[in-house]
Amino acid sequence: MATWGLIVEATVGLGERKHTEAYVLAQVEGTREAALAELEIRARAYSPEHPRSPKRRRLLRSGDGFLLVIDGAWQSYATRFSVAELLEDTDRPEPSRQDTAEPPPARDTAPAPRPAPLPPAPAPPPAVQGRDEDGVPLRPSWLGRTDLP
Repeated sequence: MATWGLIVEATVGLGERKHTEAYVLAQVEGTREAALAELEIRARAYSPEHPRSPKRRRLLRSGDGFLLVIDGAWQSYATRFSVAELLEDTDRPEPSRQDTAEPPPARDTAPAPRPAPLPPAPAPPPAVQGRDEDGVPLRPSWLGRTDLP
């Protein structure tokens, strides 16, 4: 069974800072038609932050969702609702394997090869002789080192 994402693309901000942001409202398991029905319920109930004093509200159906246009006193704000099939989700839990009749394939029990040892760490720089009242070294730690180019 397919998983459908209910997506909202809303106009946020005011004036020159007005832009569109996308959010996943919810995920629906089942058919595309069931996801569209759930999306229509959410689109009809949606109340955006802007405009604060709406003059006119229009909900339009498009091929893959809905378009909500709200006219304010000075500007119009659009919100697009769409349905999209979920193909990949990095935060989705792995499905449980309960209906498998065969045991999982045997894995090699040979130990993994050990990585090569790291080279020894360089010697620490010589101790700082003294510091001023702000804690800054009076003599830099690199001064007098012979291992620098």
